[in-house]
Amino acid sequence: MLFPLRSSQNADARAIAASHDFDVIIVGTGISGAIIAKETAAAGKRVLILEAGSGANRSLAGYDDLLTTFYAAPGKDNQSPFPANPNANMPRSPQLRKLQPGETDSDTYIVQSGPYVSDTTYTRIFGGTTMHWEAKTPRMLPSDFKTRTCFGQGLDWPLSFDDIEGDYVLAEREIGVSANVEDQQYLGQTFSGGYVFPMHGLPLSYLDQKVNDGIEGTSVELDNQTYPLKVRPYPQGRNAIPNAAYDGGQGYRPVGAVDTHMVEEGGRCQGNTNCVPLCPVQARYHSGKTLAAACKATGDDGEPQVTLIAHAVASKVNIDPDSGKVSSLEVKIYDDRESSAYQTVTVKGAVYVLAAGAIETARLMLASGLQSTSGLVGRNLMDHAYLLNWALMPQICGTMRGTTCTGGIVDLRDGPFRQKQAAFAIDIHNDGWGWATGSPTSDLLDLVDAGNLYGADLRRGVIDRVSRQLLLAFMIEVMPVDSNRITVDPKYTDPLGNMRPILSFTVPDYTMRGAAYARQFARTIFQRLGAQDRTTYDPDDFGYVAYEGQGYAIRGGNHLAGTHIMGTTRSNSVVDKDQRSWDHDNLYLVGGGSMPSIGTANVTLTLAALCFRSSRQILKYLH
Repeated sequence: MLFPLRSSQNADARAIAASHDFDVIIVGTGISGAIIAKETAAAGKRVLILEAGSGANRSLAGYDDLLTTFYAAPGKDNQSPFPANPNANMPRSPQLRKLQPGETDSDTYIVQSGPYVSDTTYTRIFGGTTMHWEAKTPRMLPSDFKTRTCFGQGLDWPLSFDDIEGDYVLAEREIGVSANVEDQQYLGQTFSGGYVFPMHGLPLSYLDQKVNDGIEGTSVELDNQTYPLKVRPYPQGRNAIPNAAYDGGQGYRPVGAVDTHMVEEGGRCQGNTNCVPLCPVQARYHSGKTLAAACKATGDDGEPQVTLIAHAVASKVNIDPDSGKVSSLEVKIYDDRESSAYQTVTVKGAVYVLAAGAIETARLMLASGLQSTSGLVGRNLMDHAYLLNWALMPQICGTMRGTTCTGGIVDLRDGPFRQKQAAFAIDIHNDGWGWATGSPTSDLLDLVDAGNLYGADLRRGVIDRVSRQLLLAFMIEVMPVDSNRITVDPKYTDPLGNMRPILSFTVPDYTMRGAAYARQFARTIFQRLGAQDRTTYDPDDFGYVAYEGQGYAIRGGNHLAGTHIMGTTRSNSVVDKDQRSWDHDNLYLVGGGSMPSIGTANVTLTLAALCFRSSRQILKYLH
C-alpha cells in the first residue's frame, strides 16, 4: 500500500498508520531503509515505511518530472531536480555559497555553527540520497576497520573485514555492481571463492586512458615507501553487461531492462555525463528499485506486506520508562509542500528502524531527548574532505565522454604513512571543471570578456578548452572527532515545528596533512602529463581552510558517517555491531551514522552491507 500526497488519501494513510499492526517501522526510504524493508517483508513481516518528502517519483512519470525540473534549472547542482519543500527541507549547496564569514544561520536548512562551512548535501525524497549519488561502490580496505590498531588513529570497528565480506557480496548483488575483480585487486584486496561481480566493469574513459598513458610506470615516494601509479576503473552501481559467470554460472539479471531505451526500472548505461544528480535512463541504481521489490511482497491474506506513507515526518521517539524500549513514534503528516498544515499520528510496532541518514537520524534522536548512555549521539560526524585540482591537458582528451567518474588513482588509499597523515583516492572527473569553476559557463565568460572572442572563434575556443579539461578530485579520509557533531536548538525550527540540525565541523589536522600532500601530488601528476595547472583557491571561498601558511578550498563529499557510531560497549558507542541501540533493544539506528571510520571508500556499499546484517538480527528478534 502506498499513501503519499493527496489530502483525500492522507486520511486513509493516518488510519493505516494508527492501526498499530506493524512488525517493523522504518523511517526513511534511502538504501538502508529499503534493504531492511525488502528483507523483512520477504520474511513475512508487516512493514511501515515513513518518507518525509514526496513519493511522486515512484513512477516513471514522476521521475521524468524530476528530469524536466533539472533540465530547466539554471544551476545544475545535486539538489536542482527536487522542488523546494519547506516541510521536509534539505541542504542545498548554492545557498551555502551566499553565507558570509561568521554567519551561523541563513535560508539554508542546516544551521552551520563551526569554523568550516560544509557544502555536503543529502536528499529528503523517495529514494533518499541514492537519487543523486555518483554510484561508485568500492569496498573498504581491511585496515580501514582497525585504524587505531594499525596506525594509532581514529577508532577500530567491532567488526573486521572478514565479518562483513559476505554482506558486501549481498550489497553488490542488490545494487548490481559493475566491475572486474582483476581491476580491484590492489593494496592486498582479495576476493574469495572465484568471485565475480554481477556485471562486467565499465571501461575507462578516453580521458582516463590519456592520464594513465602519462603516469603508468611512474611512482611517488611517501614516508620512505614507493607507490607505483596507475589509473584503475571504479566499481559502479549502474547497469553494464551482465556477467554470465556470476552466481556459479547462473548469470545476473539486472533490475530493469538492459537495452538502451527508457524504461521504468532502468536501461543500460549510455555514458551520459550528467548522471549526477539524475541518470536520464535510470541505469544507475537508486533505492526505489529495492523498494519496488519490497512492495511486491504479500501476506497469506493477499494484502501487501509493506505500507509506505510519504509526507510523513517522524518528529519524536517515545520510550517506555519501565522497559526502556521504544513504545511509539510521533509522526507529522502534512498534505502538501505548499502548506505547513499537518496532523500528528502515533505509530506503534515491534521494531523501530531509524534510517534517515547520519544527520537526520541524529537530529531526531536529539530532538527526542535521547543522547544514549555514552552521550555520543550526534558526535563523531565524518565526511570525506575533497580537494579539487584542475589543469588543461596539452591535447584534446575526450572530456565530457562517459559517466561522471569512471576511473581514478587509488594507490595511496593505504600505507604506513597513515600513522601521520590521511590517505586518499583520486577521482578523474569526465565532466571537466564544472565542480571546481562552474565550467563551461565560466569558460564562456572568460573567452568573451578576457579573450574578446565571438562567433566561430568563440565556438572553437569553448570546444578546445572544455575538451582538454582535467579535474582531479582528491577524496581525503577524515577520522572521527568528538567535537565534529550535530546538535539541535529550539530556536531553529522548520515550518512543522521540528528542530533543525546544527552542524559544527572543523577539518582535522590529520586530514589537512593529507590535503597538503595531495596538492603536491597533483602538481607532480600535471607535470608528468604536460598539463597546465590552473588550480587556485580563493580565501573568500566558503570552504577555505588555511594550513601551515597555505590555503585550500575543502569540499564536502556527501559521504556522511558517524553520529551514532557502533562499538563494543554502551559507554564507547551508540549501537552495537548489528546497529542495534545499546539503550533501547527494539531500536536500530542504521546507515552511515553507525560507521566508526570511513577510510577512502564511498560509504554506500558499506552501509548497505551493514543493513543486510541488521536485517538478519531484526528477524531473529521478531522470532
